[in-house]
Amino acid sequence: MNMTLLAVTFLPLVGALVLLLMDNQPSRRNPAVLRWTALGFSVFTFLLSLPLLLTFQTGAGFGSGDMSFVTDVLWIIPWGIHFHIGVDGISLPLILLTTFLTPLALLSGWTSIEKRQKEFLILMLLLETGMLGVFVALDLFLFYLFWEFTLIPMILLIGIWGSDRRVYAAIKFFLYTAVGSLLMLIAILALVVIHANQTGQYTFDLLALKAGLKLDPAAQIWLFLAFFLAFAIKVPLWPLHTWLPDAHTEAPTPGSVILAGVLLKLGGYGMLRYNLGLFPDAARTLAPAIAILAIIGIIYGALVSFAQKDLKRLVAYSSVSHMGFVVLGIFSLNPLGISGAVLQMVNHGLSTGALFMLVGVIYERRHTRLLSEFGGLGISMPIYAALMLIITLSSLAVPGLNGFIGEFAILQGAFATNWIYAAFATVGMILAAVYLLWMYQQIFTGEIKNPANAAVRDLNRREIWSLVPIVIMVFVLGLYPALFLNIIVPAAQSLASQVIQHAALTLQFPFLP
Repeated sequence: MNMTLLAVTFLPLVGALVLLLMDNQPSRRNPAVLRWTALGFSVFTFLLSLPLLLTFQTGAGFGSGDMSFVTDVLWIIPWGIHFHIGVDGISLPLILLTTFLTPLALLSGWTSIEKRQKEFLILMLLLETGMLGVFVALDLFLFYLFWEFTLIPMILLIGIWGSDRRVYAAIKFFLYTAVGSLLMLIAILALVVIHANQTGQYTFDLLALKAGLKLDPAAQIWLFLAFFLAFAIKVPLWPLHTWLPDAHTEAPTPGSVILAGVLLKLGGYGMLRYNLGLFPDAARTLAPAIAILAIIGIIYGALVSFAQKDLKRLVAYSSVSHMGFVVLGIFSLNPLGISGAVLQMVNHGLSTGALFMLVGVIYERRHTRLLSEFGGLGISMPIYAALMLIITLSSLAVPGLNGFIGEFAILQGAFATNWIYAAFATVGMILAAVYLLWMYQQIFTGEIKNPANAAVRDLNRREIWSLVPIVIMVFVLGLYPALFLNIIVPAAQSLASQVIQHAALTLQFPFLP
């Protein structure tokens, strides 16, 4: 039993219980008590997660069944359900992304969340445990519990603390995700029954199912599609993306940060862990069709972003485009593409999470997100303009910043599969430069024409503290991507080799020493 991974996963839950038991009376005398308690638990969770990176054994990968920091306890004996958790080179970077972003998201809503603050903080910590549970679960029953658990806090965060159309956005988010989750549940039960018929043993254990299950091609296709729909909705992949702009637009700033930064990554992670891991034949068969959907999403998301008048909706649609790159990398089915996809999920979480923080900053001051209301903010808010420029450049994948290596690897992986995929995806990169630089120009350049912009104050100390850690990581991962690639690449090679079973897939990643 590994206590470190257990503590990382469930410490936010402990923090939520502590907040629940805290009397509201002290919080009325000192409103910061609840906020500092939640922040303390989230920061401590991040600090506890760092030893996972420092002590991780490079080479551990799902493809070989070799997981690190494993806890495996038989939980519900009659059904063969295990409390089985562990990490590999695919899940560990996403765990670190979750623990890193959560305290920063709490800081971003430090003053903007005024009503029912205690309940808000409890839901944020519960959401963190749910997301971490998805990344560490190695039992399908446990995975499904955590997967569904993440929906409840996010729906409430949108529906209670969101903007004017928050109830509509929350219901739409619920309906989309519920349909996909129901199909995935049916597929999970089917897997367990098929395995029991073949082996005489009921088990939900992922590694046992992967090792012992034998599926005919038709069964693989149908089960693959049931899992894939749930994950594609979460990513979200075109044309299943329409819930995302509404959810982002209506969600409070911390909710948008976590939704874009981590929650979307649950879909990409699921495709890697389950679609490729359990159904390799179906993955090979359907990969070309999925790659086409990803490319459509890349170009569509970029074009629609350029048409937006609301800054938050622009950033939301940009996620559709950027996550299309992730799906393209995954279904290139080679180590370059898969490694780039995992790294790009981390990069997108950092860059887009920061963009939503920055949008929240200006909305608190001006109470509008319309691009037409801004212009010349570089004069009145120079620090804000500088940080926005760095994050914007990282989002459009400028060399030296975090976004470049991931997208470059994805394009290399796509080119190795089919050069046409890479050619069309490159168009999406060009369009990203257009709409992101156009956005920056609209907000910051030129003279101040709207008098309201002249009096806007620049970032305060708390806001700088919430953004600077992300900016630091933008440069760290841009200049030294091997920090994560050293652990991602072996797992990606192992997974890709099992999907394709071809010796050429053991090629070395060009950016590693």
